[in-house]
Amino acid sequence: MRPFSYTRPGDVSEAVREASAEGARFIAGGTNLIDLMKEDVERPLRLVDINQLPLGRIEDAAHGGLRIGALVRNSDAAYDARIEKRYPLLSSALLAGASPQLRNAATIGGNIMQRTRCYYFYDVATACNKREPGSGCGAIGGVNRMHAILGASDRCIATNPSDMCVALAALNAEVRVTGGDGERVVPFAEFHRLPGETPQVDTQLAAGEIITAVELPAEEFPRHYTYLKLRDRLSYAFALVSVAAALGIDGGRIADARIALGGVAHKPWRDKDAEALLVGKPPGRRQFEAVADAILRDAKGQGGNDFKIELARRAIVRALQQAADATPQSQIDKRVA
Repeated sequence: MRPFSYTRPGDVSEAVREASAEGARFIAGGTNLIDLMKEDVERPLRLVDINQLPLGRIEDAAHGGLRIGALVRNSDAAYDARIEKRYPLLSSALLAGASPQLRNAATIGGNIMQRTRCYYFYDVATACNKREPGSGCGAIGGVNRMHAILGASDRCIATNPSDMCVALAALNAEVRVTGGDGERVVPFAEFHRLPGETPQVDTQLAAGEIITAVELPAEEFPRHYTYLKLRDRLSYAFALVSVAAALGIDGGRIADARIALGGVAHKPWRDKDAEALLVGKPPGRRQFEAVADAILRDAKGQGGNDFKIELARRAIVRALQQAADATPQSQIDKRVA
């Protein structure tokens, strides 16, 4: 590990000033950044420890939703009574991620900011445009079983590893950030970027900006939801494909549909045009299959991950059926229901 300086700011304004310096990185739980430093992928010159900032609370928001501070631990959010009751999709997704030990350390803001877990990104001896722009993408034509089938480019086919972010995308969350120019709000669907020509840029954050909170809207899906995560083993594994599904059902017909996918793209994947195909229709397998086909119409495999396309199709249908039946996937008994 390379030498670095360390500071612990007392408030958000000081944190923003400290993080504006060249080579500075925020650190909270450290569950991703420390790994990257050990592997010599991240080489910060200065660590800005934000654990003392007053960002660790879950509060009612003025618009009727819920505000979750950026320093709330993942485990605390997962077991918070308000989240379990009003936004159980989020609680379920949090419990599907990592391990209890990591969830106790990881923060909401850090989960949003975690980097891709691509093998080539972590291996400094290989080509990776995300780590070293212009060096190439070792995953294209290489080992790419875990990689993207949607939204990829010829520069990068890595995927976003977060479970929590898939649920936040489905719930239309917003991210509150503060920087040198003050506070702004970023819709969650716009926060992460597709790789395009600049895969090294993961998010819309400007230099020095810090996430202060995530806000959930007043609309809730307490009954017809599920978070379905398909992976190589039942615990402590990243998703091959995951689906966050939430339905509003009124009078036997779907009034609102939310479908977000994880493990398939550089960001949580939503297709609102495809979701709209369900509105006004009774829930049923034929409708669910049509939506899955629409979401995956532009999916493209890279050889090793071709199987993901059919896996994603089946996962979407299964998740929508679980949501319609109000039988969400258990995160204790992780076998697919």
